[in-house]
Amino acid sequence: MESKKEVTLNDLAGLIQKLDAKIESTNRATIESLENKIESTNRATIESLESKIESTRNEIIKTLEVKIDSSIESLATSTQKQFLEIGKKIDTVEKKIDHIETELNKKTDKISYNTIKYRVEKLEEKFA
Repeated sequence: MESKKEVTLNDLAGLIQKLDAKIESTNRATIESLENKIESTNRATIESLESKIESTRNEIIKTLEVKIDSSIESLATSTQKQFLEIGKKIDTVEKKIDHIETELNKKTDKISYNTIKYRVEKLEEKFA
């Protein structure tokens, strides 16, 4: 005949305690496993983001350097053109000044000649 075992409250309490301990152990293991996965994922994400940030930074620097070089080249070309234009204007002004000086010298010579001629005439009249 089969014997039926009676389960007492103490037996049930013992089973519940064992199950509770097993659940607690499984929970701790699961939590540790999840924490480890989160930590490793965080590290991988941080490394990936740092790498992407560095790459983007380098690309931005290269782009800015190209734009700066282009701007410098454009500015240098513009400045050179302006200096050439200023040089032409200065040459024109110098030519005009030379022309004015020449004209003034001619007029001065003419005035001096006329003044001398007038004085000579006055002296001739005085001593005549």
